[in-house]
Amino acid sequence: MQTELVIFDCDGVLVDSETLGNRILVEFVAEFGLILKLEEAILLFKGCKMADCLAVIEQKLGRKMPQDFVTQLRARTATAFERELLPVEGIEAALDKINLPICVASSGPIEKIKLALRVTNLLSRFEGRIFSSYEIGSWKPAPDLFLYAAKHLGVNASFCTVVEDSILGVRAGIAAGMKVLAYSSQSEAIQLEECGARVFYSMYQLPDLL
Repeated sequence: MQTELVIFDCDGVLVDSETLGNRILVEFVAEFGLILKLEEAILLFKGCKMADCLAVIEQKLGRKMPQDFVTQLRARTATAFERELLPVEGIEAALDKINLPICVASSGPIEKIKLALRVTNLLSRFEGRIFSSYEIGSWKPAPDLFLYAAKHLGVNASFCTVVEDSILGVRAGIAAGMKVLAYSSQSEAIQLEECGARVFYSMYQLPDLL
């Protein structure tokens, strides 16, 4: 099926934020006595909505976090993004070659998405075509966000290709009836393929896959 719209996830697909964001989380929860390894945090929280991340943290600690925990975490993450966030290697070259309509559909709040795209100089490519789960109150693996983006841009789901990096995101794309390309490391490839995605390992490959 020909692709008429490419729907990008943000974290880990456009911007190299998975390691950075989870490092900030690991450092912050350590202040409350929860010791997590970075690799463990990425495995636990990749692609998850904040409420689910918080539930896991509280379950592991055996107590509730302070009411302003998420606000503080987001502020710390924003500071780190401003200072350190980079685009995913090869994404700019890929976007230069993709001659199709593109958009972003992410589980994060719209402010976080725009910040990430701004500091990596990608915002102008997606301005006006940024969709957040917080807009519709539905998170991956539900297909709603991808379907919302496609409907908003007037493209039938079967003509959309989703570019994802998480199991939850891949499941959402498949559930939406879309083709899914999963940007992955070798270690995660099998799981993503089992969910229905075609796996690739470099953004330089992406234009040819579309």
